[in-house]
Amino acid sequence: QYSSHTGLQRRVGMMLLRSLPRGTAAAAAAATRASAARALPLHAARSCYHTRGQYSSHAGIEPWYGQQCSATTILSVRKDDKVFVIGDGQVTLGSQVIKPNARKVRKLKEGVIAGFAGATADAMTLFERLEMKLGEHPETMRACVEMAKAWRMDKYLRRLEAIMIVADANVSLTLTGTGDVLEPVDGIIGIGSGGAFATAAARALIDIEGMDAEAVGRKAMDVASDMCIYTNKQYVTELITVPKPADADADAPK
Repeated sequence: QYSSHTGLQRRVGMMLLRSLPRGTAAAAAAATRASAARALPLHAARSCYHTRGQYSSHAGIEPWYGQQCSATTILSVRKDDKVFVIGDGQVTLGSQVIKPNARKVRKLKEGVIAGFAGATADAMTLFERLEMKLGEHPETMRACVEMAKAWRMDKYLRRLEAIMIVADANVSLTLTGTGDVLEPVDGIIGIGSGGAFATAAARALIDIEGMDAEAVGRKAMDVASDMCIYTNKQYVTELITVPKPADADADAPK
């Protein structure tokens, strides 16, 4: 069976085959090919190559590179006058945790927060491009639409695999490499492997009196981290306070 450690393990395997008698080596190679053909359908074999062209050890289950887009949890909660974005810090390589405190949520500029699920280098590239778009278009929605267009159409950017959450005082959005710019109806966004758990928990808690956006987000992430093995409890958070309209202050009783 092949793995992502292509160079070393293939050479070791060839050395072992060459050490066998000629007839035995040929039979072992044929048996290996036949076993792989039976165990791995054609569509699964094709899916084992991620965008960088390296073979994945998760044959037929999930490409390693795609796993990086899901092996995390980022949650955005909007309630009343607060927008809270929280993400875990766990980074995995295959089944191994290589870093527990990565910063996957950051402030792009004053009043704009972004979080990502995906390979770190790709996410940093997308963050830089989004910062450029925000410089060109101060409105967050317009900047995200332009970013999604570039991400979809650019020959280099479309090879980058990540999912992003972008939030400001007015809007919360999900950006994907397929050109999607999605705004949730209820102001709750969850991405990554534990995103469904966190989203479900946040929707269950959002109507409880006395729980603001931060309390809802933290409790929902606790639920997701208990259920998802790729999510830990070393959270990185950012909070935006939505300013009240001027006319609301004028109409308030003195």
